[in-house]
Amino acid sequence: MSKKYIYFFGNGKAEGNAGMRAILGGKGANLAEMSNLGLPVPPGFTIGADVCKAYYDNKNKYPAGLAAEMAKHLAALEETIQAGLGDTTNPLLVSVRSGAAASMPGMMDTVLNLGLNSKTLAALVSKTGNERFAWDAYRRFISMFGDVVMGIHRDKFEHEIETIKKKARVKNDTDLTVKHLQDLVERFKQIYKKDTGEAFVEDPKVQMQKAVNAVFDSWNNPRAIKYRELYNIKGLLGTAVTVQAMVFGNMGNHSATGVCFTRNPSTGENKFYGEFLINAQGEDVVAGIRTPEPISNLKKVMPHLYDELIQYKNLLEKRYKDMQDIEFTIQEDRLYMLQTRNGKRTAKAALKIAADLVNEGVIDKKTAIMRIDPDQLDQILHPVFDPKAKKVVIAYGLPASPGAATGKVVFSAEEAEKLAARDEKVILVRKETSPEDVAGMHAAQGILTSRGGMTSHAAVVARGMGRCCIVGASDVNVDYKTQRFSVNGKTVRHGDYISLDGTLGEVMRGQVPTIEPKLSGEFDTLMEWADKFRKLEVRANADTPKDAAKARSFGAQGIGLCRTEHMFFGENRIDYVRQVIMLAPEVKNLKATIAAHEADLERAGKDLRIELKKEIAEAKEALKFPRKMYQQALNKLLPMQRGDFEKMFKVMKGLPVTIRLLDPPLHEFLPHDDKTRREMAHKVGMSLSEIIAAGTRLEELNPMLGHRGCRLGITYPDIYDMQVRAIIEAACNVKKKGIGIYPEIMIPLACTAAEVKLLKDNLHRMAGEVMKKKGVKVKYLVGTMIELPRAALMADKIAEQAEFFSFGTNDLTQMTFGFSRDDVANFLLDYIEQGILEKDPFQSLDQDGVGQLVEIGVKKGRSVKPRLKIGICGEHGGDPASIEFCHKVGMNYVSCSPYRVPIARLTAAKANIQGAEASSTA
Repeated sequence: MSKKYIYFFGNGKAEGNAGMRAILGGKGANLAEMSNLGLPVPPGFTIGADVCKAYYDNKNKYPAGLAAEMAKHLAALEETIQAGLGDTTNPLLVSVRSGAAASMPGMMDTVLNLGLNSKTLAALVSKTGNERFAWDAYRRFISMFGDVVMGIHRDKFEHEIETIKKKARVKNDTDLTVKHLQDLVERFKQIYKKDTGEAFVEDPKVQMQKAVNAVFDSWNNPRAIKYRELYNIKGLLGTAVTVQAMVFGNMGNHSATGVCFTRNPSTGENKFYGEFLINAQGEDVVAGIRTPEPISNLKKVMPHLYDELIQYKNLLEKRYKDMQDIEFTIQEDRLYMLQTRNGKRTAKAALKIAADLVNEGVIDKKTAIMRIDPDQLDQILHPVFDPKAKKVVIAYGLPASPGAATGKVVFSAEEAEKLAARDEKVILVRKETSPEDVAGMHAAQGILTSRGGMTSHAAVVARGMGRCCIVGASDVNVDYKTQRFSVNGKTVRHGDYISLDGTLGEVMRGQVPTIEPKLSGEFDTLMEWADKFRKLEVRANADTPKDAAKARSFGAQGIGLCRTEHMFFGENRIDYVRQVIMLAPEVKNLKATIAAHEADLERAGKDLRIELKKEIAEAKEALKFPRKMYQQALNKLLPMQRGDFEKMFKVMKGLPVTIRLLDPPLHEFLPHDDKTRREMAHKVGMSLSEIIAAGTRLEELNPMLGHRGCRLGITYPDIYDMQVRAIIEAACNVKKKGIGIYPEIMIPLACTAAEVKLLKDNLHRMAGEVMKKKGVKVKYLVGTMIELPRAALMADKIAEQAEFFSFGTNDLTQMTFGFSRDDVANFLLDYIEQGILEKDPFQSLDQDGVGQLVEIGVKKGRSVKPRLKIGICGEHGGDPASIEFCHKVGMNYVSCSPYRVPIARLTAAKANIQGAEASSTA
């Protein structure tokens, strides 16, 4: 029996169903499901996504037997419709649409009205008695076929439409007469011939084959590839192709087309939401060519069809147990359902919809948690515009996607990408967006369009991306040629700053101040549910009490990384740090000289003893001033550090605080300009040349592999002694006030057990002295970072000396790959684009390579201490894929930046739910 490639649907039955997404794609599977549910779906057939895979595997050749199977299904469709493709008396017109298993709105290609030519056009006029409708359908088909199939830029067709509208002095496409449309068809055909070198295709079967080819080819067009990259869509066979009988919303005032959502995709409110256009085709709504009417108005103009649509939307949401995005067409007072899919939504809407569906008894809490994309939460955790700030509103539009965005105005997606790559914030301003703009939309802080509605391409894609977006700002007149837009007598040029309030639809001149957001009750509810299902604790990386308080407000269960060096950069303390760094080598060398000479005294003769005593005396005299200044600086830093830690302990009362001792190379703290060097020389009593010489001595060829981390603590123990004293004194002081404190002191960059033992013993000595003096006992832990490959491989030996491990995966990635974090940008993009690496290993943990070292470290550490506490504190602690890995290898906690804490909480819950489900089905 030959393999089946094509599946029929229509007339209340289908060969497929919603469970066949992998083969039929989302569109084809859902059309089949709606047919099985008895909804009015125009009949058609879907060519499976496995054909797409075969097409690419066989160098753009189709599998044997496909042509015959396609002819068979086309004949069945013609029989069902009682019309024929190319028939000159009763022509069948079809749409050819893409549809992958994962929703990718607007990223692949669609052709409508296929089957029209000069002969079938006349038959359509005769059949419908509506000459304007027929010519309107024809001009749409030529422009769409030219754009999608033949690669003619659609702006060329749009330019001709605008020219004719301007000449006819009309605003909307619907105001064009038959004569205008006939003129357009002629102009479109001229464009087609000029660009392709051939006349427009007349044979409908050739049209269909070319259209099917174009849809399969669109699977690997740049915008589709970019979309899959942005949303990490992998493992799909390709796109399916659905060929479906056309129904027309542009047959007059008793016809319409629309897009609707069963709930509000911006807010999540359980209220029917959408838009429609009378006498239009679907592309007019989605592309934003005309600004549509709200769906509620359909009740006024076609009440019986509105009621029917309500019935179907309720049925579909009940069937799919999720908010649905629905496309429909009304042809001469008859409703047809063209698509349903789980709707794209903002983070705010996702939280509310998930919580409401649980409360309505539609889904359970686990399902609600699994519905939320952790990365999407980022949208609602960042600042919003200050309502008290002065703002100059220059225009209003439709609030398509909420948020606050400020940036420089750019008018092309390419420019948005270019400036964003230089860390400049931009606002992308377009008349309307198209799928080609997706990369620029992702790069921009926000999107503003002068056309389109709440269900246009810009609105739908922006909501999915979490980008602030305002559409349909009709007062904004965009001029691409002069790179500016005008609005109500004001001009905004390329590079000027504007601000967008995607919640209110306000366009403002300049940069508007922001404040912290107020999170919804649904956010707290979902986070509470997530906490019940997760095993991993979530801590935060925080170096200031403000960051710690923010982390705690987001639900952090402690501080997993407090980087003490970041506390040194305040204006009132950096000089003391520099003083310590400048003088430490000199003090160390003079002490070593004295010690060496004193050792030589015992073996020296009389004359040499006299010389040695003289040199010792000189060295001691030379040591007095630098040692005094060195100790003075340490004494100044001690209360500052102690105060820092007291504040951190108070904010995190009752929760653990992991403090990493000084880690970076010392040269990072040194002055690099002559003005600062002179000021430094004056403060420490050294000459400018001595300051420069001291800096030169500290310079290293490979500082990230050099004198840093625990190596500093071993070479200059006074620095670590000061830090440990500050930590334990702070802990004692806070404990005396009745506040629970749990300090965890972390030794950085260790690669041997001996390093950890030496520093641990010294740390215990210092802590003991402080607690004895204070008369307070404080429980604390001493652990180490595992951030070197050798440390991971020797984790069993290191665990004998450490009470906890924290994987520093930033450095571990750097050391494992041999990539410098500071220089990797020079080639990393090429590696990703050429498929050498899937993603940036500094953003998402390389589970195959670096992950092996982590697993080895975990297993070896716990082979010595089964209850060894283990976490991660690199940037990977906030990356969902990396968090799932940490859960899998059995870590106790992840630590991330404060704003990633909710993301980590949710991801940890999802990882545990997925793990439990996988175990139950194994």
